[in-house]
Amino acid sequence: MMEQLTFFHDHTLLILIIITILVGQMLVSMLFNKFTHRFLLEGQLIEMIWTILPALILIIIALPSLRILYILDELHSPTITIKAIGNQWYWSYEYSDYKKIEFDSYMIPSNELKNFNFRLLDVDNRLITPFNSQVRILTTSADVIHSWAIPSLGVKIDSTPGRLNQSSFFINRTGLFYGQCSEICGANHSFMPITIEAINPKCFISWVNSQ
Repeated sequence: MMEQLTFFHDHTLLILIIITILVGQMLVSMLFNKFTHRFLLEGQLIEMIWTILPALILIIIALPSLRILYILDELHSPTITIKAIGNQWYWSYEYSDYKKIEFDSYMIPSNELKNFNFRLLDVDNRLITPFNSQVRILTTSADVIHSWAIPSLGVKIDSTPGRLNQSSFFINRTGLFYGQCSEICGANHSFMPITIEAINPKCFISWVNSQ
């Protein structure tokens, strides 16, 4: 989904650059030329052009935007469902599809970091997910409003007390993906990171069986 958002950003930015260059060139041309037409009262053709052309440009921008909105909201046969519960100040995760797997995920303190850990981003229990699988994430909060956000996956969803929100993501490669609570939820707001570890589906099944 993040790839689609990036493509749409580039698509829109290219249109904006073309419009900016065209309008800038016309402004410079009008400032420096000495052409006048004091009897010009109307121009039906140019009025049709500058009415229809912006409408076409808006349609060209709107169609991919609506497509991405549909992709972001539509959940099609998720392979696995994970529930994320925001607490002050850590995350709790529940895997309810396979067996009762629950654990808390705390940030690793600075004095316990290994050489390969990232400060303020790594956690003691990573969220393990299979790659090439549609993952549905359900999120809520046990106390105040949190926000479960992974920028590299294009996921940002509020965790509201007494309410269940859902989103989804599809990871097409193995790796580590980092995020943080993006809601100002209290004194330790910046100390409840999220770490997703995407692994091979076979390794994921082995991990589930080992829990």
